[in-house]
Amino acid sequence: MAILVTPIKMPSTAPSASVPQGQHEPRPDPQALTSNPDPSQNAPTDVDYTPHPESSLKVPPEREAIVKAITNLYSGSASEEDMRVYAEKAVYDDPWSFCDTRYKIAGQWYGIPKLFASTKTLATEIVENSADTIAWKQTQDYTPKLVHFSKPVNSLVTCTLDEEGKVVYHKDQWNHKDYSHEGLGKVMKTLNGDYLTGVTKPPKDL
Repeated sequence: MAILVTPIKMPSTAPSASVPQGQHEPRPDPQALTSNPDPSQNAPTDVDYTPHPESSLKVPPEREAIVKAITNLYSGSASEEDMRVYAEKAVYDDPWSFCDTRYKIAGQWYGIPKLFASTKTLATEIVENSADTIAWKQTQDYTPKLVHFSKPVNSLVTCTLDEEGKVVYHKDQWNHKDYSHEGLGKVMKTLNGDYLTGVTKPPKDL
């Protein structure tokens, strides 16, 4: 995962890095973004997280670079260069982890090569590209080291960007439900984010 721009300039709609993290959090509408016109292709919750690359939105090179860096991290790059796509105080949020700095996010991504014999991005489809947000559907194939079978996982990845084009919030949803940030689940996610760096040992200067 570190992680996970003097003529008169119009005010940016992108969030500033000084804005509290909660205001950066994307709240995507999975049905609106991913529902397939063919109902038979949708899950019972009316979402279709299977990427259709031929339908991907066209985006400028700097946005393509963000998607590339993050899919590299999903695929085990554990690269400092790829990690620089994130702002220093970025958030990573998935079903298992909540990280609130780039260094903690690196703790997740640097664990990928330790846990998996291989992991690769099979396909992506960009479904949103707005002033401060980019979102894509993704299929990631994971092969654990201890049990050599592959498991493809479809998800919706949504990233909020700051004024410099850095990722300030990275949300990875595996189903149609958003995260509540409440209760025992949030506590466990935060503990995972806080302490995994002690195991995976990402570079301190991240």
